[in-house]
Amino acid sequence: MDGGSVTAKMLDEVRQALEGVGAQEAQDFISALAAVREVFVTGQGRSGLMVSAFAIRLAHLGKRVHIVGSPTTPPVGPGGLLVASSGSGRTRCTLLHAEQALAAGAQVWAITQDPCSPLVSAARRAIVIPAVASVQPGGSAFEQALLVFLDAIILRLMAQLGETEESMLARHANLE
Repeated sequence: MDGGSVTAKMLDEVRQALEGVGAQEAQDFISALAAVREVFVTGQGRSGLMVSAFAIRLAHLGKRVHIVGSPTTPPVGPGGLLVASSGSGRTRCTLLHAEQALAAGAQVWAITQDPCSPLVSAARRAIVIPAVASVQPGGSAFEQALLVFLDAIILRLMAQLGETEESMLARHANLE
């Protein structure tokens, strides 16, 4: 395949994956995020990078956000919400974080491509971004769809919370 057709195929894979996400689950996720002040995110590898990017945008929305594993992460508990992402839904560290957060009384939302995974079983709620046949290595299509999905969640949260680009920019890092 030439460069243009590879890019077109990749974009089609992301579109197909996102079309498989349940609209009600996405709306429930938005409502849960809007209702809490403190959000924790966890994921390993590229999935972890995608939820870390999501954490940045949540901070721009004024949420207290913590990336699990950071030395300044406080304890999670009732009133907190953990977003746990793993394409396979079997990443041990992410699964352990979900179980610990649930035991501490936090809401746990899993984001995975496998609806039958242990992570879905460990979470209270789940968003499934279905796996699609891919020309890409590893879980790239899932991770790309995850980033686009989470950015779409931010756009919908902006509208629901009455936030603008300007209000978010006021919360942007200034030590750059």
